[in-house]
Amino acid sequence: MSRDNALPQPPDRRLLLKGALAAGALTALPGAGAAHAATGGPAASPAGPGAAAPYVNPLVRNRADPHIHRHRDGFYYFTATAPEYDRIILRRSRTLRGLSTASESVIWRKHATGVMGAHIWAPEIHHIDGKWYIYFASAPAEDIWAIRIWVLENAHRDPFKGTWVERGQLKTAWETFSLDATTFTHRGHRYLAWAQHEPGMDNNTALWLSRMADPLTLTGPQVRLSTPELPWEVIGFKVNEGPSVIRRNGRLFMSYSASATDFHYCMGLLTVDEDADLMNPANWSKSQTPVFTSNDTTKQYGPGHNSFTVAEDGRTDVLVYHARQYKDIVGDPLNDPNRHTRVQRLGWKPDGTPDFGVPVADTPTPGSRKES
Repeated sequence: MSRDNALPQPPDRRLLLKGALAAGALTALPGAGAAHAATGGPAASPAGPGAAAPYVNPLVRNRADPHIHRHRDGFYYFTATAPEYDRIILRRSRTLRGLSTASESVIWRKHATGVMGAHIWAPEIHHIDGKWYIYFASAPAEDIWAIRIWVLENAHRDPFKGTWVERGQLKTAWETFSLDATTFTHRGHRYLAWAQHEPGMDNNTALWLSRMADPLTLTGPQVRLSTPELPWEVIGFKVNEGPSVIRRNGRLFMSYSASATDFHYCMGLLTVDEDADLMNPANWSKSQTPVFTSNDTTKQYGPGHNSFTVAEDGRTDVLVYHARQYKDIVGDPLNDPNRHTRVQRLGWKPDGTPDFGVPVADTPTPGSRKES
């Protein structure tokens, strides 16, 4: 099985060299050396004169549910939810910072009628067995809350070229509200994690896991890993959604988002030993408190629906997520377009678990000054 879409891992020396030439990424993520120390690798060296300037946050404005894939060609590929919920966009850059100004292509638009006609949400781009796949959520134009998981495929080596073919709905056990699919490989098996409402359950969505027979088909049992049950998971809506997986320090960590998409939106964490059976829910442990939340000091609200990538140095783990810059929203939060893509270093605690920290403040704009 191809490892093109294995969990985020330090890339080969060729990518390291490309990243080093592209930008002095270590200054882009304050404290970059600490992030890799927990993985057993050498700490990153401080960047010297001439290094690239720090990342600008927000990285990409008005783009929610961000997903960044660093490919073996040395490019970062970025996709996310557009606030009009009507298309799938794609950017690429050799540096993370470059995604801010990279040209944006629309690689697919919603249908005028019928399936895939509304609520185009949370696309993720993956490269599997030599082809590109985009997993996304959508609903029929005539039934906009009948949201399901759909798949696009492109056989061209360049995802900006070739043809994106609609490969249909990715079928799960039930025809119920489902979204936020992500895929990863572990120990020779490909898995899909996603959010779905289970019939008879008093929730909006829980987190599910299944092995995959191929990029379009689930196989074997589909197991529930987590359901919203803790106080911080059920504010506004009873939601577990937006799973993303990173493997480090002998464990797999699955982050996810919970509660309504206003300032209550936050992130939790599931953990499993890398030698355990991932399909046994009893092997997973769940954080009893959120690991990433709104912050009044940095003025970032509703952080979540994250993905993970690695910095240009090939070693520093990077958290990718969205947040708003204000707490109070008029009307339905889904109609508020100002969820912006943000990036920051993902730290690691001495016990080998991720340290998400707090959502960083906006980067000062030219001409702004600090208050004394």
